[in-house]
Amino acid sequence: MHPLQNKKSDRTLLLTVLALTLFGLVMIASASVIYSQTHFGDQYFFFKRQLFFGIVPGLAVLYFFSKFDYHRLKKIAVPFFLASLVFLILVFVPGFGTEVYGANRWLQLGPISFQPSEMLKLAMILYLAAWLESKGHKKIRDFFEGLLPFLAIIGLAGFLIIKQPDTGTLGIIVLTSIAIFFASGAKVSHILGLMLSGVGVLLILIKSAPYRLNRFLVFLNPEMDTQGIGYQINQAILAIGSGGIFGLGLGLSRKKFNYLPEPAGDSIFAIIGEELGLIGATILILLFVVLAIKGYKIARNSLDEFGKLVAVGITSWIIFQAFINIAAITGIIPLTGIPLPFISYGGTSIVFLLAGVGILLNISKQSRM
Repeated sequence: MHPLQNKKSDRTLLLTVLALTLFGLVMIASASVIYSQTHFGDQYFFFKRQLFFGIVPGLAVLYFFSKFDYHRLKKIAVPFFLASLVFLILVFVPGFGTEVYGANRWLQLGPISFQPSEMLKLAMILYLAAWLESKGHKKIRDFFEGLLPFLAIIGLAGFLIIKQPDTGTLGIIVLTSIAIFFASGAKVSHILGLMLSGVGVLLILIKSAPYRLNRFLVFLNPEMDTQGIGYQINQAILAIGSGGIFGLGLGLSRKKFNYLPEPAGDSIFAIIGEELGLIGATILILLFVVLAIKGYKIARNSLDEFGKLVAVGITSWIIFQAFINIAAITGIIPLTGIPLPFISYGGTSIVFLLAGVGILLNISKQSRM
């Protein structure tokens, strides 16, 4: 009997993701109420948009991909990846791309507006998994047939991302890609070389752009220019600190009153810490830990290489992005603008995240678990 006929998908993973999504919707409603009222005359403007243009279609694609045999994704991996690259190019074309805060990250196709970089995250995972499976372990470990082509793929996608510019998304894509490359059986020396090269490239990027350099300097000295370049991270830390252990209470944040930039977006973890305290923030982090355990377990128990690499990629994408967002908002690493998975406002992000989870659930159906 085919595995799909006698197995169910991982229920714990599904419930964890649904809990994260519901938690995020509640926090968006709380964090965005002032900004929504001030700019749109509706306290629940962002809540409604996240629900109807993000979560509802996201749950639909989650259901679809949980039923869709993931092996068939190998056939669409290349065109999906190429399409994501085309969309990334179109953000720079007048009439298609939309510039927001000096960055070209949005694509407008008629009534539809979305971020191609979010699409690229999933496309890169599927493409690398299909490509690395076709290579075989021997070629993957070869410098010319494994490492150099891998670098070329990362370099092509990375160039388009950094031109937007979007250093945070570039970091997520590079880290996720390296995790897939490592899981495929690449040499440890090659992985270490990639990581060292990545640090070098990051230092060059920091030095080449004043705003990146300023963020790095603020990281080294958070008290520098608290009303200027250090404003956001200082307000975030103040919000988290004022929450204490138990928080001020749901809906009672003070920093969302136009003190903290993007309270429903990249900074939402600070609002969580302020309103729900250490306990609420810890529960959220534990949900991501459960997701990581279940995701990597699905990868380990996958029946084929493609399923294993896709599961590693999707799980790493979510966990790396969550870690970087939380670490940046708490001052552990330099501030970078990426959303907290399932929690931050963003329709494109939640749709592709839930699509990835749907694929992960389908892999779990056809695993040894």
